[in-house]
Amino acid sequence: METPLPIAPEKRQVTAIIILLILLMLWEVGGMTIKYSVLEERESGSFVANLAKDLGLGLGELDARGARILSKGNQQYLQLEQKSGNLLLKEKLDREELCSDIDPCILHFQVLLKSPVHFIQGELQLRDVNDHAPEFLENEILLKISESSQPGTAFPLKIAQDLDVGSNTVQNYTISTNSHFHLFTRNHSDGRRYPELVLDKAVDREEQSELRLMLTALDGGSPPRTGTSQVLIVVLDINDNAPEFAQLLYEVQVPENSPVGSLVITVSATDLDTGTYGEFSYSFFQSSNQVIQAFEVNAVTGEIRLKKPLDFEEMRSYRMEIEASDGGGLSGKCIIAIEVMDVNDNTPELTMSVLINDIPENTPDTVVAVFGISDPDSGENGKMMCSIQDHLPFLLKLTVENFYTLVTEGELDRESQAEYNITITVTDLGTPRLKTQHNITVTVSDVNDNAPAFSQTTYTLRVRENNSPALHLGSVSATDADSGANAHVTYSLLPPQDPQLPLASLVSINADNGQLFALRSLDYEALQAFEFGVRAADRGSPALSSQARVRVLVLDDNDNSPFVLYPPQNGSAPCTELVPRAAEAGYLVTKVVAVDGDSGQNAWLSYQLLRATEPGLFGVWAHNGEVRTARLLSERDAVKHRLVVLVKDNGEPPRSASVTLHVLLVDGFSQPYLPLPEVAAAEAQADPLTVYLVIALASVSSLFLFSVLVFVAVRLCRRSRAASAGRCPVPEGHFPGHLVDVSGTGTLSQSYQYEVCLRGGSGTSEFKFLKPIFPNLVGEAASRDTEENSNFRNHFGFT
Repeated sequence: METPLPIAPEKRQVTAIIILLILLMLWEVGGMTIKYSVLEERESGSFVANLAKDLGLGLGELDARGARILSKGNQQYLQLEQKSGNLLLKEKLDREELCSDIDPCILHFQVLLKSPVHFIQGELQLRDVNDHAPEFLENEILLKISESSQPGTAFPLKIAQDLDVGSNTVQNYTISTNSHFHLFTRNHSDGRRYPELVLDKAVDREEQSELRLMLTALDGGSPPRTGTSQVLIVVLDINDNAPEFAQLLYEVQVPENSPVGSLVITVSATDLDTGTYGEFSYSFFQSSNQVIQAFEVNAVTGEIRLKKPLDFEEMRSYRMEIEASDGGGLSGKCIIAIEVMDVNDNTPELTMSVLINDIPENTPDTVVAVFGISDPDSGENGKMMCSIQDHLPFLLKLTVENFYTLVTEGELDRESQAEYNITITVTDLGTPRLKTQHNITVTVSDVNDNAPAFSQTTYTLRVRENNSPALHLGSVSATDADSGANAHVTYSLLPPQDPQLPLASLVSINADNGQLFALRSLDYEALQAFEFGVRAADRGSPALSSQARVRVLVLDDNDNSPFVLYPPQNGSAPCTELVPRAAEAGYLVTKVVAVDGDSGQNAWLSYQLLRATEPGLFGVWAHNGEVRTARLLSERDAVKHRLVVLVKDNGEPPRSASVTLHVLLVDGFSQPYLPLPEVAAAEAQADPLTVYLVIALASVSSLFLFSVLVFVAVRLCRRSRAASAGRCPVPEGHFPGHLVDVSGTGTLSQSYQYEVCLRGGSGTSEFKFLKPIFPNLVGEAASRDTEENSNFRNHFGFT
């Protein structure tokens, strides 16, 4: 492994400098303030600047990033053309209305870029135009001067008001031409200009008791606007002393919530003269409109009271001059400085700039709202804090001063909660604390993030065979926790796992509701059960799906009648069962064997004797089909008996089949397969040679009957115990020993070999023959009988 080369110190320094420069550039971009200037009274839609160019953004980038202009409060002064990037005036702006006498008039705004969220501070300076003329509060100004006034004495006059600012406000005063006075324009400490009348030539009351002059105020506009007022000068007799105030400057603080009529302050002046020269009155001197509208002065007592409620947010201080004028025309003046004390009387305001009510789930740090807060109060009363409820997946982020962004905290899950009610609370820090609340509802829109879920992983459906096509087998059901198209579930069948299963011809599924239908009639004997898969998919993008297994069990219907295997009923000659007359009660005559293609209780078979030649002689065991003698046989019993056995299943309704048995009572030995006389006659007519052979055989047999009986008795005496139990031993080497057991239900699974025992009354003779029971083996049985007879004859020495 190679060791990395060390970085030279010079390179590290260069890298650090580059990183520092990049950080400084980013800091400058994030904290920069764009400034614009525009004249007041311009028409709505007037061009201010190209914001995109000033921000260094390309054409259309403002639109792509969702740029918006935000202003304090609900008033919007600017509008942005997204495509061109031009910043325009939204309405005509009046500087005097927006800023009063404040100069410069600055309107603050913010540029919000939503993607990603970024704020840029902006300032719009509203420049004054000369749209207001100077105006005197009084059309006539009264000035009283003593005839003893010396030349050079100055007499201040009341000022004119001009709502404009800067060079557009009052700049100069002029007086009409006269021989006694000239006019100077002076500057107040607050920057306002006022007229001062200076006496050039002494006045004589006896010569001229009053003069009328025209005072003109001019602003600095181009061309200048003017306002005029007439000055009435009254020449008074000699008055030695002017009124004097106790203080030249009075300072007072007044809470803004003081009621109308409240006493603000009482000023007091004195005059050393007596009589009318010692009597004086108080009045406002050179006061502004705001002062005259807000306060009133009692001319006698000097009390200054509120004329209207004060509003700290509108006017934070007042400065006024009070004049005390005596009867001789002399006056004294004082200044009153009133500071309006802020009271927490304004609730905070919330201005929603951006609100996105629909938020997609699974998207972290998504902007929900951008809003600004404000409080016109000052100090602690104007400080605010903003909050939302606890335990909500949202965060409030302070972006710039008094502007907040509400964003999601992590990913939202619509399935857990689809809607949030958020209360934004803004509280100031004043006493008492005032607050405002703003409620917003945020809906979480769905994203396809949940696959359909089946109510069961495996469904088991049952249907009876022989059903009608289009039978409703059952339904599968899947639900999707999403909403809208994302929750719309469609169903389909999956290809079967067993390619031999013809699923497409067996069942179908309704794609909309999951109902399963049989396409054809089902047969239990052919198909007892089958299994397949079902798929549930939503319509989202991408589509999600899930699977379930369906197992269909075909229920057996009782549609198969019992089938008798033995005795055979295929139209061949009926089989005759031989019963020795010496048989005891319960002697096994034969066993009826039957099967049923159905299952369950539909295949439970029962046997009963339906008809008999001699009732009460034979009986059938109900469960296994064994035909047994019901009593001891006697000589009076008929030789031939015909029995009809009914085989019935346990279905509903039950099905049945019947079988006819022929029983022949014999005294001793007889061949096990003995056709009825009618059948023998018919066979003899059909084949004369067979009849001759039978007669010949009977004749030969009768000659040696006695010898045969003796021989048989000797051979079988050893097995007398077995003969008494009703069982016959199988001669060795002549009969197969693999007899198949028969179940209690009468159903055979393999070939059945039937056994017939022939006994005489003394039990001295016994033969055993085996016969196949299936109809298609009749020919084979006949040949085997012939072979056995041949062996039998050979055994006894016959040819």
